[in-house]
Amino acid sequence: MNYRRELSVALAIVVLGVVLALARPAFFSAENLNDLFLANMAVLVCAVGATLVILVGEIDIAVGSTFAFCSVAAGVVATSGLPLPVAALTACVAGVVVGAVDGALVAFAGIPSIVVTLAAMIGVRDALRWATQGAWIENLPASFQWLGLTQGSYPMAMAALLLVLIVSATWLMSETAAGRAVYATGSNRRAATLVGLDPALVVFAVFAIAGLLAGLGALINAARFNQIPSNGGIGLEMKAIAAVVVGGTAISGGRGTMLGTVLGVVLLGAIGPALTFMGVSAYWERALHGAIILTAVAIDALRARRAVPTVTAARAAAVSA
Repeated sequence: MNYRRELSVALAIVVLGVVLALARPAFFSAENLNDLFLANMAVLVCAVGATLVILVGEIDIAVGSTFAFCSVAAGVVATSGLPLPVAALTACVAGVVVGAVDGALVAFAGIPSIVVTLAAMIGVRDALRWATQGAWIENLPASFQWLGLTQGSYPMAMAALLLVLIVSATWLMSETAAGRAVYATGSNRRAATLVGLDPALVVFAVFAIAGLLAGLGALINAARFNQIPSNGGIGLEMKAIAAVVVGGTAISGGRGTMLGTVLGVVLLGAIGPALTFMGVSAYWERALHGAIILTAVAIDALRARRAVPTVTAARAAAVSA
């Protein structure tokens, strides 16, 4: 597998790190790094799900709304007095339900994913606003905050959880039939069908898994606070998708790695705080994100254009032979 994109993102992270180490060494203080990790851990979890969706050639822009719905669902259950495991399960199940509905409409009804998830983004967000009347979930039990852990041990536990998630996802995508089915579906659905795969089922499954991961991300993020906003997750879908694309996953599907997604989250997650430490207005953060995303997509387009003559020449040689 070619890791040129991942290497380029890693190099960009190293360059940014060197600049900050020389100009603003306080950026690497334990407190700041801990804050950066806590702020971006939910983005990473959701980005893993977004990677799966994009690998099959689809898009999910309802991640932020699903995230908010799962956060509120977990908070409501927690404040009702039910045990923490029930609240955690509720968040994950709520995400699976939203993802499964979206996936069914895309996979079996044939509706474009951009249309389905746009409708879900608006519908879930407005339904949540109506149900809560804009009020935040308050009076969360002490057992819910930090998921029953201490404030000091929580980051270490979450780091272990994310490590297990990334390693497992990487292994599943590279070493199992299910992972190969995802890549095959994104590369060529007709060819995937000819070899006995069911692309519709694969698409449905990845949307459901993405919903599950949105629920998990919502849970571990909500546990950091003593209140849960009903409008959480705004802009999360763009952060997740941007990290996936910057990390080298082709927006057309069929090519990408979990390692690239992790690097994309690290790079984009560090830019905003880095600007603040450098004394640059934080308003430039989105502009830089946009420039990085545009560059990544342009590189993919150029590679795809260069690959076409190669494929055409190979076919011509095969015919002449």
